[in-house]
Amino acid sequence: MHIPIDPSAPEPIYEQIRAHLAEAILRGDLGAGQALPSIRVLARDLRVSVITTTRAYNELVADGLVDAVRGKGVFVRAQQPDGVRLRALERVDAALGEAVRAARTAGIAPEELRARLERVHEEDPHAQEEER
Repeated sequence: MHIPIDPSAPEPIYEQIRAHLAEAILRGDLGAGQALPSIRVLARDLRVSVITTTRAYNELVADGLVDAVRGKGVFVRAQQPDGVRLRALERVDAALGEAVRAARTAGIAPEELRARLERVHEEDPHAQEEER
């Protein structure tokens, strides 16, 4: 399984792995019941620590996207569209809350924060791919 990793990206490697797999699950590229590569195999293929892949998989379990079956592996969970959207909104709200706190600390006005959010949204390469 090819997962692009950028060691110089601001996101930790485990988060890059989690985000890539989550997107594949939510797009339907990985179907319900499908097994993910084992933690060790994925770590070897990506040339990262087993701890890194374990954390990514644990995050996917916490997100409700996969189930870990002891001794058997990690499998994609069937997704309820409303549940997926609700979990995504919770993650967005948490990230926005963190952004608001950072902006307040730095004295950034709400208007500038909104403008920055819009700019980031427009510059997101994933958003541009979806529009095509």
